[in-house]
Amino acid sequence: MAKIRFTASFIRSAQCPGPQRKVVYFDEKIPGLLLEVRRSGGKTFYQRYRNAEGIERQIKIGAANILSVQEARQKGKGLLAAALLDNVTWQQRDYNQPSLRYRQFLADQYLPFAKANKRSWGTDETLIRLHIAPALGHCFLDEINPLFISNLLTSLRQRGYGTGTTNRVLILIRYSLNLARDWGLAKLTVNPTARLRTAPDVQRERFLSDHEKDRLLESIEQDENRSAAQAIKLLLLTGARRNEVTYARWEYVDWTSKTLLVPVSKTGKPRHIFLSPPALDLLRALPRDESPYLFPSAVTKRPSPSLHFPWTRIRKRAQLESLRLHDLRHSFASFAVDQGVEIYTLQKLLGHSHARATQRYAHLTDRKLSDAAGAVGARIMTMPKESY
Repeated sequence: MAKIRFTASFIRSAQCPGPQRKVVYFDEKIPGLLLEVRRSGGKTFYQRYRNAEGIERQIKIGAANILSVQEARQKGKGLLAAALLDNVTWQQRDYNQPSLRYRQFLADQYLPFAKANKRSWGTDETLIRLHIAPALGHCFLDEINPLFISNLLTSLRQRGYGTGTTNRVLILIRYSLNLARDWGLAKLTVNPTARLRTAPDVQRERFLSDHEKDRLLESIEQDENRSAAQAIKLLLLTGARRNEVTYARWEYVDWTSKTLLVPVSKTGKPRHIFLSPPALDLLRALPRDESPYLFPSAVTKRPSPSLHFPWTRIRKRAQLESLRLHDLRHSFASFAVDQGVEIYTLQKLLGHSHARATQRYAHLTDRKLSDAAGAVGARIMTMPKESY
């Protein structure tokens, strides 16, 4: 492909000709800087380079409708500089002790260790499978540098993931590379995440109104993935945490005490989810097959812990695109307080080990008391005077 001088007008007019799915144009100014133009009309800047092994790599820079040509060139130069420094690292490597690919390390060493030692290993597996392995898995352990990790985090933010997800990804990469170094599998004098900081976590408290709740329930009933939809409905009916429902087994249901056992909760101890009549009706209506789980995937018969795709459909159909799955737990707490449930009782319903975790809902109780005082005051002032 011939090189072309990238300009703003060229970027705007570039098209994918004929029946091709995509076409690539290279910039004549920055070696390896390319523009991918797809048949759909999407345009993306990438930077190509070769590492010390002679393997060609390609890193996404960003969408052409967001980045200017100058910004793409600056980022491309930075990637080339990082690749050059990375080549120096390769030249200094002791080839008598070959390094592992990050993907191989995560699959063969890290995940078995996490499964045996971390209750949250399932979350680690999901983050690795969806985000970390696709972006960094091809790298050797001592090839990963801060720029690669920073690009991954930036890509996640651009795709709409919140600080909770990006922070968990960064912490997991840091932890896994520390283990690789401690186990002698990588010659890392400094962890490449050392100077990368987690973003401030934004505490959001989103509560469903009655009208929003009705729209959500209607959307749940319309969804084609009935197993996932019913799991989401149970989250709203119980205020349970996502994994407490998605990993629930039939053997955990106690029909007599009207509870659902969580063998190991977030606190590390067993807890019981209390089931209301609507929640019990939901469970009784669930199909029973060979899977031991209440809400198995139709394909794998295993839990679908993320619920990402059905939840996205459901909230968009209900016109609640800013609503997070965890907001159903907040909404359950809000509805409980509106019904007069005390904070101590709410603590037990939510499975909080300490009252301070439930105090975030105390302002809802204050609001209810304020409304009650207002209603009493209005009643007093509107009492008709007795006629004498």
